[in-house]
Amino acid sequence: MIRLGVNIDHVATVRQARRASEPDPAAAAVLALLSGADGITVHLREDRRHIQERDVRLLRQVVTNRLNLELAAVDSIVALACEIRPEEATLVPERREELTTEGGLDVVVHQKIVAAAMKRLLDAGIEVSLFLDPDDRQIEIAKVLGARAVEIQTARYSEARGSERVKQLNLLKEAADFARQRGLHVHMGHGLNYDNVHDIVRIPGVEELNIGHSIVSRAVLVGMERAVREMKALL
Repeated sequence: MIRLGVNIDHVATVRQARRASEPDPAAAAVLALLSGADGITVHLREDRRHIQERDVRLLRQVVTNRLNLELAAVDSIVALACEIRPEEATLVPERREELTTEGGLDVVVHQKIVAAAMKRLLDAGIEVSLFLDPDDRQIEIAKVLGARAVEIQTARYSEARGSERVKQLNLLKEAADFARQRGLHVHMGHGLNYDNVHDIVRIPGVEELNIGHSIVSRAVLVGMERAVREMKALL
């Protein structure tokens, strides 16, 4: 069974739209976990557009199985991760002007910065995953740097249609196989929803999917419990 990490960033997005106290991401996390989620994922961005530091601290208290903190290789956020100690830290690229994470982390270009952040996280006892494009060179460097897992980004697959989607799916399959051959755990995520996840769950060796926007969007209509149960059933 593939693990489901529910990303609750956009629960905080709704809250921050009014700078209010609700909806509470920690409450959403509890409901998701009670409904079958295997873990909770959040992205603490530099601009704090949704998840806040206080949220991460509260989540550390209520998420008793698996907390995955997505973060850029920025000293202050890496330091916070080392203090809070999630089970996993996923290093991602980040630009202030983007609506959401655009593409994978370029560990070839930013190898020294990524290596330094990874060392601090690993020394704190935190598992490290790198959010990468389905590219053999990026995956190879991730292995060299000592990552235990790679999260292969599925954005291009999720956005593609027709023959282009088939092409992107094949790239994901090849990347997953390449990563497994190098002893890396394989996670995937970005843009996955209740329709396009079917082919992803059939890729051999995928251990974890991190899905947020689609689940939170459905939860607005049917509730977090049902939204999580329905996604978990597809996995």
